[in-house]
Amino acid sequence: MFLTRMNNGVAKTAKSWTRMTGAAALLGATVLGAGQALAQEAVIGAAKPEQLGMQEAATSIAADSHHFHNVVLLPIITVITIFVLLLLLYIMFRFRASKNPVPSKTTHHTGLEIAWTVIPVLILIVVAIPSFKLLYKQLDLPQADLTIRAIGHQWYWSYEYPDNGNFTFDANMVPTDKLQPGQLRLLETDNEVVVPVGKNIRIQITSTDVIHSWTVPSFGIKHDAVPGRVNESWFNIDTDKPGLYYGQCSELCGTAHAFMPIKIRAVTDAEFQAWVAEAQKKFAKVDGVTVPGSNPTDVAVAAPVSTQPAN
Repeated sequence: MFLTRMNNGVAKTAKSWTRMTGAAALLGATVLGAGQALAQEAVIGAAKPEQLGMQEAATSIAADSHHFHNVVLLPIITVITIFVLLLLLYIMFRFRASKNPVPSKTTHHTGLEIAWTVIPVLILIVVAIPSFKLLYKQLDLPQADLTIRAIGHQWYWSYEYPDNGNFTFDANMVPTDKLQPGQLRLLETDNEVVVPVGKNIRIQITSTDVIHSWTVPSFGIKHDAVPGRVNESWFNIDTDKPGLYYGQCSELCGTAHAFMPIKIRAVTDAEFQAWVAEAQKKFAKVDGVTVPGSNPTDVAVAAPVSTQPAN
């Protein structure tokens, strides 16, 4: 009797262990699959909880901007701040009323006036040289492999791909109650901008109503979208950084200013060509000729626009 009960107990334990190991294996496979999906959908260009500093740079322009901030601007402002603090503390101690009951009558000091004029000028020169180099790199467009137009509206963005069939689509923010698991609140759009990595991409930015600003921190891009004008910039995403990048309109443009995000998916060239083939069927043409099943959209820029920079 005792042996029978013991055998039954061992059998039950074995069955329970089998169920537990099976559940663990299923959970492990699910987690692994989710991890692989997450790796494929790597979110690179977005703020992270408790993050310090700027978003990860995905282009040479953004990397140079970070270097300029971290190596040039930050040390300079740190030294200035510490110097001013020490100077204030020294003045508070050295020239306090209890120690100097009779205040000094000195009103001019030639050496001091020369110093506080020349030193700031030298600091500005040190800042200006790398700043001008960075601005020149940002605005001197290289030979473009791909051109995209970004058009601001109240309150969404629309995009055109003139080099790939001249199709266009709108990108509206996904409401919070319709977000899928893993999606970022106030940053997801119903249609994504898809670009290839390792290519020089020219972005032409304009608007149809008020001033907006097309800003993607990881690309080092922030340009105003001005009605009747076109601002141009460019970016080249590092080949080892495909993934998702986010931005937002950074110019106060009305009541829904905070709800016109930018979502960009960087992919390989082969994946981009496959997406273009699908997008040519899915989206409307800029010239108004649509294809079956395409989404309706407004024509971005109906009248000729000036390419002169905004004042």
